[in-house]
Amino acid sequence: MKYLIAILVSTFALPAIACDSPLLDQDFRRLASDEEVNLCEAYSGQVILVVNTASKCGNTPQYDGLEDLYTQYGEQGLVVLGFPSNDFMGQEPGTEEQIEEFCRLTYGVEFPMFEKTTVKGADANPFYVALAESAGTYPTWNFHKYLVGRDGKLIAQYSPRTKPDDDALVADIEAALTGSR
Repeated sequence: MKYLIAILVSTFALPAIACDSPLLDQDFRRLASDEEVNLCEAYSGQVILVVNTASKCGNTPQYDGLEDLYTQYGEQGLVVLGFPSNDFMGQEPGTEEQIEEFCRLTYGVEFPMFEKTTVKGADANPFYVALAESAGTYPTWNFHKYLVGRDGKLIAQYSPRTKPDDDALVADIEAALTGSR
C-alpha cells in the first residue's frame, strides 16, 4: 500500500515553480538558523525593502522604523529583509546568535533577518552584487536600502541617512504596493 501511495504522490506532485526574478533567485540562511530560504520562492509577488544592518552603528535605531514599516504595510504585501553586515568599520562584530538576540530584545524586530553577509567589495554576496549592478551603487554604509517591486525588479535605492519614515521612501513603498509604480 505504501508503494501505491508513493507512486500516486510522485505522479501527481506539482512541478517546482520557476523563479521569474534573477535578482531574487538567491538562497540565504535565516539568521542563527540552519533553515535555507530562496528569496524568490518565499517573497515573490511582494514589495521588498532590503537593508544591510549593524548593531553598533549610529543608524541602528532605524530598526524601530523598519519594524514599523513591516507592521504597517505587511498585510498589503511589504516585507523588510535584514542582512547583518560587518563591512563598515566592524559595526556588526557579534555572532549571529548575538545579533538575533540584540535585534529581538532591543528593537523587537520581527521582520525576516538573514545570515551575516558581505555587501560590498570583491567578496560581496551575489545578491548584493546584483542589487549594486541594478542600482549603480553598493551600500555606502549600514542601513542602505533597496526597494524591489512585486515583479522582482529594483525600484530605487536609498542612502543610509534615509530613515524608514522618510516621505519619499514611504511614497515609493505605497506606490509599489498599489501598483502605481
